[in-house]
Amino acid sequence: MDFKERLWYELEKQERFLSRKNHVDQSFYNGIYERYENPVLTRDSVPLSWRYDFSEERNPFFMERLGVNAVFNSGALYMDGTFYLVARVEGNDRKSFFAVAESDSPVDGFRFTHPVLLPDIDPEETNVYDMRLTRHEDGWIYGVFCSERKDKTSDDLSAAVAEAGIVRTKDLISWERLDNLKTLRSPQQRNVCLLPEFVDGKYAFFTRPMDDFIETGSGGGIGFALSESIEHAVVDEEIITSRRRYHTITESKNGAGAVPIKTDRGWLHIAHGVRNTAAGLRYVLYVFVTALDEPWRVIAEPGGLFLCPRGEERVGDVSNVVFTNGAVDLPDGRLFIYYASSDTRLHVAQTTIERMLDYAFSTPPDSLRSHDAVMQRLKLIDENEEFVRR
Repeated sequence: MDFKERLWYELEKQERFLSRKNHVDQSFYNGIYERYENPVLTRDSVPLSWRYDFSEERNPFFMERLGVNAVFNSGALYMDGTFYLVARVEGNDRKSFFAVAESDSPVDGFRFTHPVLLPDIDPEETNVYDMRLTRHEDGWIYGVFCSERKDKTSDDLSAAVAEAGIVRTKDLISWERLDNLKTLRSPQQRNVCLLPEFVDGKYAFFTRPMDDFIETGSGGGIGFALSESIEHAVVDEEIITSRRRYHTITESKNGAGAVPIKTDRGWLHIAHGVRNTAAGLRYVLYVFVTALDEPWRVIAEPGGLFLCPRGEERVGDVSNVVFTNGAVDLPDGRLFIYYASSDTRLHVAQTTIERMLDYAFSTPPDSLRSHDAVMQRLKLIDENEEFVRR
């Protein structure tokens, strides 16, 4: 193909890809949620004009000049009949940036509209990723994300420092950069999200206290913290909510996922838990609920994982991982959970608030011991056999 033929061929191929309809994966059933067959965003969703130079003079071989490696971990929002995803787009250079995609459907048809150019307030900031979006009662849309820079106290080239960056917007186009969140008792922070309501007149954050960039160390789980200000957010106390526990899905670490969803029975959390295996860290999603009047107090936490990678989802840049930082609940009760697999692509699962609350409050908690786990299962078997006999 000559230059123009290749350009039009690739544009038409991408249009066919973006126009695909997504369908429920009928091979999977657990009664809690439905998975969909196709990812909603991948590297192939990124416009060709963001990757290729369309000038034959400058790019005679029609080469990808600014390649994209992966599209994953997306914040999510529903406004005025449109679904918005602010996804993490990782270039071939390992630098991530945020980009806005939108669709009138929650499960397919997402098209990128523009990259997000964050105000550059720190020349040491090297990478940004994993934005949670909160429509706050103060009238702003806030984005809370990981701001990463080199740890200059170490000669190790991989040593980094992570903080929670904060921006706000009204239209997902113009963004105002605020000070990074300061947590006085935690050296580093990742996986921070902002509650959509004030608590005692203050801004409420769910945090993940960490000793360093990778290890939570003394961080006992997901924290809860209050700040008087959002422009200069500072917290001096983090109350641990959902705790890490030995030989569970949160053994190595856990962290907030999507922004908590307010229901009539409590704040619904879809978080991630991590355990170490012979094959490396395994990330899964789990669920818990906190009290409406005391958002730090857990009132329901079903045992085990809620969602884990299946099939092709297990393969990617960082294998055996699922991660969420975005979900959309609709007025009719439907809930769409946007989750990434293996740091490579973005998927969607569909359920309802009613089903999620039934799952959260009616599923047994983690028994913490094999003996007690067997007792739980024997009880279920006995009850089912009695039902069949009747």
